[in-house]
Amino acid sequence: MSLYIKFGQKVAISKLILNNCRHLFKRSISTIGEDDEYTKEPQYPPIVDTSYKARKQRERVKWHEMIKCLNTVEEKLFAINMPRYYGFKSVILSDDRFQYNSLPFFKYCTRTVLVDSGLPQYYDKLNEKVEGLLPHVKSGIEEAVLSEYVANKCKKKFKSKRIAPEQENRSRTSRVVSRINDTLSTTLMADAPHLSEAVEEADTRHEAFWFVGGIDPPERIRKMRENTWQKEYANDPVDRNFQYSGSPLLTLRHELPLESPLQFENFSKDDLKKVPEFTYDPATIGYFYKHRPATTIPGVWPSEQEEFGLVSYHSRDYIPLRNAQYGAEECQEAIHSQAILSSYAWVFGQACYQGFSTYHDPTYPLSTQTIITDGKLWSFYAYQLNTTRLNIDSIEKNQKVNQCWGTKEMKLFEEITEDGKVIGLNDDVIRNMIKFYINEPRKRDIDMKPYLGGDEKKIADMKHQDRRVFMEEHYKNLFSGRPRNKLVPEIYPWEKIYKVDHNTMPMVARRRFFELNVNPFRRTLDDHRPKYVPKDVRPGGKKNRDKYETTYYPCKYEQKHFGYVSTFNRKYL
Repeated sequence: MSLYIKFGQKVAISKLILNNCRHLFKRSISTIGEDDEYTKEPQYPPIVDTSYKARKQRERVKWHEMIKCLNTVEEKLFAINMPRYYGFKSVILSDDRFQYNSLPFFKYCTRTVLVDSGLPQYYDKLNEKVEGLLPHVKSGIEEAVLSEYVANKCKKKFKSKRIAPEQENRSRTSRVVSRINDTLSTTLMADAPHLSEAVEEADTRHEAFWFVGGIDPPERIRKMRENTWQKEYANDPVDRNFQYSGSPLLTLRHELPLESPLQFENFSKDDLKKVPEFTYDPATIGYFYKHRPATTIPGVWPSEQEEFGLVSYHSRDYIPLRNAQYGAEECQEAIHSQAILSSYAWVFGQACYQGFSTYHDPTYPLSTQTIITDGKLWSFYAYQLNTTRLNIDSIEKNQKVNQCWGTKEMKLFEEITEDGKVIGLNDDVIRNMIKFYINEPRKRDIDMKPYLGGDEKKIADMKHQDRRVFMEEHYKNLFSGRPRNKLVPEIYPWEKIYKVDHNTMPMVARRRFFELNVNPFRRTLDDHRPKYVPKDVRPGGKKNRDKYETTYYPCKYEQKHFGYVSTFNRKYL
């Protein structure tokens, strides 16, 4: 009897579902008209490539579009870090370490065309104004040089601590740059009012993270592919992660951007031919890898109003030791490499603060001016950023290149006599200084931040308090450079001997991450247990069963839908 009752209940439930579905089906049929049912031409669903490479590419494009849909600058930068809790394994670049013959490598990884025959014609319109200002500036520059190269000689006699020559030279260069900047700013302020609104900062933090495709795979990945079903993809190029960290001597920033030397238009294949191909592993020329968070900081936090760069000074005090080893010609290439890398990283960070990223090109060009000096030798560069999409999905289709114009090294003076006179003060160097300072930034009649939200462009604009506090705390913690709360799991020496190299403990329970085939570097940022909330302080009282705090991560890696999620995986606890 019990079986008959259960069977009858199932029949009744199935009839109820069938009647409801029949009602919905009739309702949907009645809404379709004859015009919608038939078409003049047959319509077929799109044919999708189901190969492995095509599926992976669609996943990456979906991830890129998810980042593009985020509203604020901090969320976009934070979302790039979501796939890696311990950071990406990146090629570490700096502004004071350049390997031998690395200029082609930096041209390729920044997609830059270098013209080292002088500044662009854009600066020619300032020549007449520069000639009128030259006599007023020249005396101040001479006095600034004498105050550091002559007056500070007496101070060295009273120093009790020994300082390394490189550190002492950088300190002297920083003082010379500071005095020359003060002279130029005060003298030219009447003719260049934008200098009164500019912000000056010393030893700022410049960092940039981007992807570069088209580089040969590492030997480890190539062998791994050959030993699996991916043999046909063994030699396919991969994305390489690049992380730059630098600290210029002095920077000037303004609320408005500089005008670009060239018009922003489509580029031809002739421009691409000027960029050398460098598909070798960066380790082959001496650069190392390290797991680091993907940080992009152009010297300020996104809340600053003065977010566009005018001029940046960089030190070349590493050149004397390099010159003794490689020669003057190679040292000139090292300075070109430093100018390309530091200029690209700074203006790339400014582009990211406008809502663009390594996946999305800026819709307008951005420019900056770079000076590399040791106090006596000076080099001037103008850089224009046109593209940031260098990843594996875009590097072959992208026709744009970045432009860099520069001068060879120039002497500011020949020598300083013992009686305190400057011999051979170079007017051409002072002219280039004046050009960079009187180059006025202007407001553009375009949408400068097309990929940011209307009401929410920064974390400070968020109206939801919990979400604003959560993102502010996690963003600052990640970009501060502090070590992660959960340290990287370690394989101890005895485990390497008795478990990895020699399987001498087959009866021991497999609990370690390397025994469970878990890669700790694949852990995501949101892969943790949320913070516990005691019953007494839960919103809604003790009956509220939501015992964990709500998290507001901008997006989840490989998530099928957009939105804010909070998940955790117990295998990492």
